[in-house]
Amino acid sequence: MTTLPFHLVTLTHATWDQALACARRLGGDALPELRLDLFPEADPRALVQALGGRCLVTCRRQSEGGRWPEDDEAGRLAHLLRALPGCPAWLDLEWDLPLPPELQAARPGVRLLRSVHVAPGVFDLDQRLAALPEGEAFKWVGWAGRLGDCGRLRPALARARERGIALSAFLMGPKGLASRAMQAAWGGAFTYAAPDDGPAAAPGQLPLATLRAWRSAELAPGAGLCGVIGDPVLHSRGPAFHNPRFQAAGRNLLYAPLPCGEAGEALEALEALGILGLSITAPLKLALPQALGLEGPLNTLWRRAPGDPWQGANTDAEALERALSPLAPGPVLLLGGGGVGRTSRAVLEAAGRPVLQVSRQAPASPAAVAAFGPVGVVQATSLGMAAGDPIPFPDLLAAALPSARWAVEWIYKEDTAFVRWARNAGLDLVPGASLFDAQAEAQSRRFISDCGR
Repeated sequence: MTTLPFHLVTLTHATWDQALACARRLGGDALPELRLDLFPEADPRALVQALGGRCLVTCRRQSEGGRWPEDDEAGRLAHLLRALPGCPAWLDLEWDLPLPPELQAARPGVRLLRSVHVAPGVFDLDQRLAALPEGEAFKWVGWAGRLGDCGRLRPALARARERGIALSAFLMGPKGLASRAMQAAWGGAFTYAAPDDGPAAAPGQLPLATLRAWRSAELAPGAGLCGVIGDPVLHSRGPAFHNPRFQAAGRNLLYAPLPCGEAGEALEALEALGILGLSITAPLKLALPQALGLEGPLNTLWRRAPGDPWQGANTDAEALERALSPLAPGPVLLLGGGGVGRTSRAVLEAAGRPVLQVSRQAPASPAAVAAFGPVGVVQATSLGMAAGDPIPFPDLLAAALPSARWAVEWIYKEDTAFVRWARNAGLDLVPGASLFDAQAEAQSRRFISDCGR
């Protein structure tokens, strides 16, 4: 194997039989990474031979996310070199280590990947690329403390591609996810993936199926990045919704989760990553538009190119307007005072529906709710995001039940406590999933028509 495929899949399985079965299912676009530190009792040569030599052999120290004891460097290197008689296609040797004579003798039959894991806050990629050690491919791994840190890798990756250097440079952690997903677009030659039937080997590592579904390997230089920004967002359905639409439209765009809960950090990331389109969720629906000089709350931002003015919309409002149209008129009990609550109130009042809005900061009594006689209930709190979340304001929902005829849930999980309450009560229900699909469709149209044009 003269070149690395784009996906290197770390075999993290609990047993070797599971790892071997996974490796045999991989296609030509993926190479198994055999982590000897994860199978320390097995004979390295036998493991390589079981894979037919088609693998990258690695033995990782504890300080680099592996399991090999830090105080046994000589033992680690000896164990790594025991794989050589099995004739692996590739072997991973740390960037700063000299070539052992055994490895030098095995080359060029065994190709060499040089890797380095740097400490959080260290960005020395430019210096390292200026003095490359012997090897055919290179891996640099740091840590993303801020979302915008990913952008610091883009110039070096682009220069490496221009020089014909097979480089992968990415950041670990949830905020480094964009550097993994955009690796090919930014100039990287390969990236690491978790097996679809095993755990991730490092924080932020994406499953192989996800990278394939996003077509990360096929992104061309200059690809535009869109995503959902807020905290939490790693659970978001957005990538599964938007990426197939980008692909069907033939757009060189990727949509990914962008974890960030602070407007200043988000502003920095917009420019550092060259972001073109955003779905905004809590807690940024008000703060981020305001930081950009736009009136919120907004859940959608887009622009044609970095440096261009931002445009904004609230597709949550558009989705709720459509959902309300067939529902019985009358007063509405609105639960929640955040950005979604503000949006919901504006839509309800514009439709001429009286609103009683309650939150922890603006409580109401069950007697007041009963006297109000709500026909509908809109659930706009964050309760339901986490498994086991209780129903919001149960005493107020009990007071609303005699008059209620319909309910709207903003959380798009299928079985929140509020959804169960509404179904048990026999109310007409607008689930969060239908609101999500409607607002996301309106976002996709804007992203596809304008971003990167």
